[in-house]
Amino acid sequence: MEIREATDSAAWDSFLSTQKYRPFMQSWTMGEVYRDIGEEPIRLEMIENNQIVGICQALVINARRGKHLVVPYGPITDNRQPTTQLIEALKKEAVKRQCCFIRLSPFWEAGSELIPGSSPAPLHLLAEHIWYINLKETSEEEILKNMRKNTRNLIRRARKDGVTITRSKDPLKDLDTFIELHEETRKRHSFTPYTNTFFKAQVERFAKRGECTMYQAHYQGEVIASSIHMHAYGETSYHHGASTHKHRKIPASYLLQWTAIQDAIARGDHMYSFWGIAPEGAKKHPFAGVTLFKRGFGGQMLELTHCMDVPVNSRYYLTRAFETFRKWRRGF
Repeated sequence: MEIREATDSAAWDSFLSTQKYRPFMQSWTMGEVYRDIGEEPIRLEMIENNQIVGICQALVINARRGKHLVVPYGPITDNRQPTTQLIEALKKEAVKRQCCFIRLSPFWEAGSELIPGSSPAPLHLLAEHIWYINLKETSEEEILKNMRKNTRNLIRRARKDGVTITRSKDPLKDLDTFIELHEETRKRHSFTPYTNTFFKAQVERFAKRGECTMYQAHYQGEVIASSIHMHAYGETSYHHGASTHKHRKIPASYLLQWTAIQDAIARGDHMYSFWGIAPEGAKKHPFAGVTLFKRGFGGQMLELTHCMDVPVNSRYYLTRAFETFRKWRRGF
């Protein structure tokens, strides 16, 4: 087994496209998004018999609580377990960049074994309860049938109310409208948003590859809801959404999601991911407010293993103590 720096984007994406789960957060394009906002990606690949058998894309996080490496929804390997060599290679990268620990959030089903040398992290990195619709061998009629009755009714009502959905021909040009709606949504729900620079970099990079669609819901001449979807490797992910409170009684977001699902079916995608939801009974969870909405479209939950920390030096334990207290304060 050899661990080396990855330099071939086509080979990287080709490997990712063959895996059971293909999170775009580990795509080469997503690494370029982070590069555009000043965060250099660290890309390592595992080679066996001259073939890629694993990939791992990491980023350096300059947090006040402790500088560290993060691996969002990775590593991804053929056998779903990284080798000791990969962890040691990540440690070397962390030491080189004066990081005190590595936080890995692999896209593995709950119950998977811990990564060698790791322990469960005090906080989560990304969504660990994914709500999705399996689009394989299904139809629009079956999906509609499996929806909550109220969701079907709201889709129909949005059409009756005169809501129309468009797909932006120039997502970068229309990004300002999305950001304005997103800022209103952020204030309404009090969450920490991505930066505008991040939105621009992500839309620009993925749209250039034909892997991003911005939907807009129009009502009485206004855009009242908008969303940004990534569709790569046969998976569509609802990554960002926003709406105005002005027309809160108009169910535009329901028709918008249904349009995106229909497009995913037409593309031949095998999965439509609503991204994160709250686990059962978690009222204080950051996704608690959108869980009922997402579940209403039918589907199933994929529970992922909790993210893991690999200490690099003793400073990590100060960070761990701080985050443990922070978790207690948040209540989740």
